[in-house]
Amino acid sequence: MRVTKRDLKHNREGEISLTPETLDDLWHLKYIIEKGDLVFSLTKRKADTAADKLRPEKAEKKTVRLGVRVEDVEFHKFSNRLRVHGLIEHGMDAGFYHTLNIEDGTNLSITKYWKKDQLERVNEAEASSKRPKVILVAIEEGDADIGFVRHYGIEIYSHITQSSGKGEGTLREVFFSTILDQLTHAMSGTESVVVSGPGFTKDDFMKYASSKNSDLVAGILVEDTSSIGMSGFQEVLRRGAVDRIMEESRIARESSLMDSLLKEIALDGKVAYGMDEVKQAIDFGAVETLLVADEMLRLERESGNIDGLIQNVERSQGKMVVFSTEFEPGQRLHSLGGIAAILRFKI
Repeated sequence: MRVTKRDLKHNREGEISLTPETLDDLWHLKYIIEKGDLVFSLTKRKADTAADKLRPEKAEKKTVRLGVRVEDVEFHKFSNRLRVHGLIEHGMDAGFYHTLNIEDGTNLSITKYWKKDQLERVNEAEASSKRPKVILVAIEEGDADIGFVRHYGIEIYSHITQSSGKGEGTLREVFFSTILDQLTHAMSGTESVVVSGPGFTKDDFMKYASSKNSDLVAGILVEDTSSIGMSGFQEVLRRGAVDRIMEESRIARESSLMDSLLKEIALDGKVAYGMDEVKQAIDFGAVETLLVADEMLRLERESGNIDGLIQNVERSQGKMVVFSTEFEPGQRLHSLGGIAAILRFKI
């Protein structure tokens, strides 16, 4: 994410102008922009003339800059688009409703009272644009998966199986060749790669890849895992391979925190989960780390029930981590009520 302007009073109230550059940035914006914000962006809107009213199918759209008071935000992951809907306050057709379509490269400005975690999201997204991205490859005999590490989770890029058809070389060589071709196609030149899997198949693939493209293989990390697919990718995260590449990796941190949370639950230890237990822990000043699912945070903010709790955690020197429900740790947190806490002491 590229930030082009910050004009904030007391570091909290005012305007930030920014440009999302990746799908991750659009996901961040879903939880930055909320109901009541004023969002400006270039958009297309029909400019009605007398001729247009006679022949409405001929009405042309022109590019205008509108300021919309937000009522709803939708993230469309598969179309790489964020839709911001609300009442036009500034620009043509003020008083009418309009939807801003925010995509990669769309410049927008957001005016609001900025909450601490929202500013942290902006800072994190801006910093991550300067860090290398990671591609995961998980291989076992006859099967392989390629995935992208996103801020909202892991996105499966392709699943490859060993064909029984004819090709140049042995079936295994054709299998390795297909993996290498898809990996090369997935890379833009700046990503780091982690190859993982059980047994020696991954090592044999590395030898094959080295014979075909030694420069590519030179920067690849290799990790042992017990499986492939999504569970194999998550095992790579837990082992810290992604952290060695991406400092402060969001989803690796969430995986580690969820492991700690579940361990404390199993031991009936220093933990609280569900809104009632967490509120009680906050009242006692016992919260060391507050864990909140992003969807829970968004819904509770709409009803105005959660920011006071967050402020109380901050006053007692606790910290908050927002989990993505696109990723398994966030889904687990959602199943626990959407909110939990790792405590300083048992209550």
